[in-house]
Amino acid sequence: MRKLVLLGLLCCATLAQAQNTPDDVKTFTLDNGMKVLVLEDHSIPNANMYLFWKVGSRNEYPGITGLSHFFEHMMFNGSKKYGPKEFDRTMEAAGGSNNAYTTENVTVYTNWFPSSSMETIFDLEADRIASLDLNDEMIESERGVVLSERSTSLENSNWSKLHDHLKGAAFLAHPYRWTVIGYESDIKNWTKEDLQRYFETYYAPNNAVVVIVGAVKLEEVKRLARQYFGPIPAAEPPRPVHTVEPAQEGERRVLVHKSVSTPKLMMGWHTPSTSHQDYYALDLLNSILSSGNSSRLYKALVDERQLATSVFSYVPESFDPNLMYLYASASKPDNEAELEAAIHEVLETFIKEGPSERELQKAKNGKLMELYRSLETINGKANTLGTYELFFGDYRKMFDAPKEYEKVTAEDIRRVAAQYLTRHNRTVGIVKDLSTELTDAQD
Repeated sequence: MRKLVLLGLLCCATLAQAQNTPDDVKTFTLDNGMKVLVLEDHSIPNANMYLFWKVGSRNEYPGITGLSHFFEHMMFNGSKKYGPKEFDRTMEAAGGSNNAYTTENVTVYTNWFPSSSMETIFDLEADRIASLDLNDEMIESERGVVLSERSTSLENSNWSKLHDHLKGAAFLAHPYRWTVIGYESDIKNWTKEDLQRYFETYYAPNNAVVVIVGAVKLEEVKRLARQYFGPIPAAEPPRPVHTVEPAQEGERRVLVHKSVSTPKLMMGWHTPSTSHQDYYALDLLNSILSSGNSSRLYKALVDERQLATSVFSYVPESFDPNLMYLYASASKPDNEAELEAAIHEVLETFIKEGPSERELQKAKNGKLMELYRSLETINGKANTLGTYELFFGDYRKMFDAPKEYEKVTAEDIRRVAAQYLTRHNRTVGIVKDLSTELTDAQD
């Protein structure tokens, strides 16, 4: 126990030394509503620019599902000044690189570059925000790419297929019910007008937060932001997502037939949004249950009873109430029922007893180290600052995170487990081979 406490203190000391302070982060907002966060870090002569667009699959509706992810593709395929594929070529010629990702809540574009190339990056981003070319030929080309990606992910990944079905059962009303990539029939039938309307609504500067970290000067960032981003007009704010998922009143179950060597089991429990006061307790609960070989679920299901070959869980960052997920791969072709019962047993015991002091301290140490590692690089700082600004409501809360984790008690964790990890609040999904089920029925 003494070693764990000392490790916790060491983590805090190291984190305090490694972190900047809230005052180091400078912010300004352009006249068009685009908010910019700047953190000067001259540890290396490079910089990162993250553009967080407040648009994800939660902003879609039946008929246009998948559009948020589709624009992640289209944003690299030509605009007024830089034609198809020129975005990547120009950035690479300037010594930079890029990536992007889309979630249920946000679409994020990331640029890494030598600080001397910063004006080129501003020019590239401003061009595609102001003048994206929704070319008919390119739309059809990328439509085919996305359809292929959807087919491949669902056919080749048992977890993706199960996740797709489980979300559809767990959510009856909220747009979290469909996956980020969207429905196949919607992808095939978006119109150019759908795309244009969606782009003009959500890719307006007043719907973005830009984070720049690295060997930059605040005044230079302001100058370039005003020059390149400033002239882009704001738009009417998007209509808020107002659908509230009704409380679940009983367990829901999904069975998916697919050729698998052993069954895959997934559970999802409704939990609050990231900005909720229970977030830190839920995050620590998640770690105690499945983080590492000494976690509750791994020890019980994989090591001791050998009912599963792997088990893990996660709590996604989310604007609205979402799910806490648990995944487990059965160790035998026909033991999914025994595995499910064992999971329930572990959770019931945890709800009664709560975590031990050792488990609690270990989870807190792990979270502190995760945060510390994320802040070791300029890329990690940019991503983490943007994440806290959007999901927690203020980038300053990133600096409060160590204290928030430390405040969580064993009783807090037991309480959230008892409140959320109940049978009536869960959806259970299983993927298994049909031939196995037929054999079980005959027996």
